Amino acid sequence: MRPINLAEPVLEQYKWYQMSQWPLFMMPFRAFFLFASIWGALAIILWALLLTGQLQWQTSLPASLWHAHEMIFAFAGAIAVSFLLTAAQTWTNVPSMSGPRLITLLLIWCITRITFFVSPHLLPVVILGQLAFWLYSIVYLSHMLISAKSKNNYAFIAILSGLCTFNILFLIVSAQGEFMIARTFSQLAVLGFMLLIGVVGGRVIPFFTARGLKLEQQIRTPLLDKLLLIISTFGIGGFAVNQLVSVPINPGYLIVLASVLHLTRSALWFHKGIVHVPLLWSLQLGYLFSACGLLLCGVSFFTPTIIFTDALHLITLGGIGLTILAMIARVSLGHTGRALTPNKFMSIAFALLALGAVIRAFLPQLIGPHPAWIASAILWSAAFAVFSISYFKVLTHKRVDGRRG
Repeated sequence: MRPINLAEPVLEQYKWYQMSQWPLFMMPFRAFFLFASIWGALAIILWALLLTGQLQWQTSLPASLWHAHEMIFAFAGAIAVSFLLTAAQTWTNVPSMSGPRLITLLLIWCITRITFFVSPHLLPVVILGQLAFWLYSIVYLSHMLISAKSKNNYAFIAILSGLCTFNILFLIVSAQGEFMIARTFSQLAVLGFMLLIGVVGGRVIPFFTARGLKLEQQIRTPLLDKLLLIISTFGIGGFAVNQLVSVPINPGYLIVLASVLHLTRSALWFHKGIVHVPLLWSLQLGYLFSACGLLLCGVSFFTPTIIFTDALHLITLGGIGLTILAMIARVSLGHTGRALTPNKFMSIAFALLALGAVIRAFLPQLIGPHPAWIASAILWSAAFAVFSISYFKVLTHKRVDGRRG
């Protein structure tokens, strides 16, 4: 055993404490952007292997539901939580999660991912792991926002709480064998992420556009923002009632209306100069995919020609996926003191993901579901593999300007 050196603080003599001081654990975005992106690429590869029969599924949860859970709640959930915990420090000047606390949250997330593969009977452990992840994150974010009286951001507490609820109910009904109901909760979560994208996008997209193009002022849409929040919330509620209670109401009207508001904002934010700035065109294209996917989801309630699940994948791959990739590429550079100019490979990654979204949403009926699924899976994994490799040094090394963060 190493003797204690009284000349230095006791905690700093232990390896676990020294590890907590690594740059990777200085801010939530560092650890989770990296780990979630790696997992996002690997999980889709596993899904493709399952689809082609090269991998056998052994758990009690159907493979399709595992795929939905890991991409919506594990991958996108981790990105959303870490982004908000990082942004909240900027909004409030309250220190965000770091060091041992951040390591604890990351361990909970990682162990929960592994638990799926340990035994087919460990779904209750997954439930506890996911609940611990969400509650730990929500409580910490709430502490930051409430202590700073940042009332303008309280909506994020409610949105994360809603996603947590959908996640836990998804797992509980799955454990009871109610797989169709579980599928509905995963779809509700996608609509919940659309609400989150709507709120965050309304703040950052016009700001990033104005900054990136050096415009004198940014486009503001306060009335649209408020209407979108209200209509989206009622749309999610209407979809839940329609799917879970079988009340004969058609949520398609509210979903289409919300998509029109998204499309209106997208048109107002557009500036021809973004085509020369990868971090801008990728972000605005991701938002446009979200709006178009939502429109098709709404229209699917009125015609069998449009398949709801295909439309939903335009949101998940093109909307949530591309928006996430663009956001983490920008945030990682900005919060580590680097110039907002990603390497040329990221432009390729953005294009690959956009192409994958189009293939998954529109080609299953033309070339067959299986080839479209496999092609989109390969493109998705390639895009996030490019990010993981390109940004590994950015996320694991100190800020270039010498500041902590």
